[in-house]
Amino acid sequence: MKRILKKVGKYLLITIVGLLITINLFILLSGRFYMYKGIANTYLVGKTGPSIYDLDVFAYSTITPTGKKKWEKHKKYNKPVISSDMRTYIEDLDTKAYLVFKGDTLVYEEYWDDHTDESVSNSFSVAKTVVALLVGIAVEEGKIASLDESASEYLPQFKGGDLEQITIRHLLTMSSGLDWTESGKDPLSDNAESYYGWGLRELVMSQELISKPGKVFKYQSGNTQLLAFIVEKATGEDLTQYAKDKIWDKVGATSEIYWSLDEEGGDEKAFCCIYATARDYARIGSLLLHEGRVGSEQVVPKWFYDEMIKPANLGTEYDMPNYQYGLHIWTYFGNANPVYYCRGVNGQYIITVPEEDLMIVRLGSSRKAKFVIPD
Repeated sequence: MKRILKKVGKYLLITIVGLLITINLFILLSGRFYMYKGIANTYLVGKTGPSIYDLDVFAYSTITPTGKKKWEKHKKYNKPVISSDMRTYIEDLDTKAYLVFKGDTLVYEEYWDDHTDESVSNSFSVAKTVVALLVGIAVEEGKIASLDESASEYLPQFKGGDLEQITIRHLLTMSSGLDWTESGKDPLSDNAESYYGWGLRELVMSQELISKPGKVFKYQSGNTQLLAFIVEKATGEDLTQYAKDKIWDKVGATSEIYWSLDEEGGDEKAFCCIYATARDYARIGSLLLHEGRVGSEQVVPKWFYDEMIKPANLGTEYDMPNYQYGLHIWTYFGNANPVYYCRGVNGQYIITVPEEDLMIVRLGSSRKAKFVIPD
């Protein structure tokens, strides 16, 4: 038996070493050096993919907002009791924060594990909606001429070829027709390289047009990254500073906010990777709930908000009309009132139901394929 176990151990060791050599050779020969960072920060630390707590894995910029005002708590704050079925549902999905607001009044708030009201966590694709809001603001300020302007007016790399067909609206509606590979699991995808790699600008500028823009909704993080570069070119400011001045200071964020960079002093990963507290994410929810207003100030132009929440008139990869995505925001029209929401991988949600004056923030490490709001 000992001899058999020794043989098995030997073969297992040889297999593991062979696998490591093969992976290493593949990385070296393919030039996908970002995979070293990805492996070191996932499989080697017991994870299978990106985490909501990846802040210190990357360089980042910092926003120190000027807000001082705390959320007003409802007279029944935390008195509602979550049913056992709902609690099981929430906790099975490894929820970290769950906040419910009636208007701008905090009704319910709960955190799990080591996550608290002071913890910051990764927004993932919730950041895409923030970038879209900045586009709307830049248009209102006259720094971007129109949503239907060619992206090439701000991206010289898009001049002189098929890429000139792509407009800012095409990028906002995820209908650019570019060849970006979107995957949260494939280590060879553009998503993986953009998340763990560097040279983000070169990566997104190297995309090719493979279908006619403005026809089919195809979710691609590269579209958001291009919008970020457009905002920077149009405004003459880096994305972090523009977001601070035009959104985070306006909505009254109170805690430090971070944005992952592709390298020290590099570009913001605009398609993801804002790190904020649950309460400050709720500030974005409040901005959406009030149709772009903070108090009496119209922070995001009303015309842009109105366009934003309308599903773009597009086809989809599934041979059916688009009914769930506007200008970088998700929409739901069921039997009840319309729902508009930001969504990030692993279940980062900012949900607004304007007709009920209701807003929900949910942060966590897992989600179902399609999010369901239980009755």
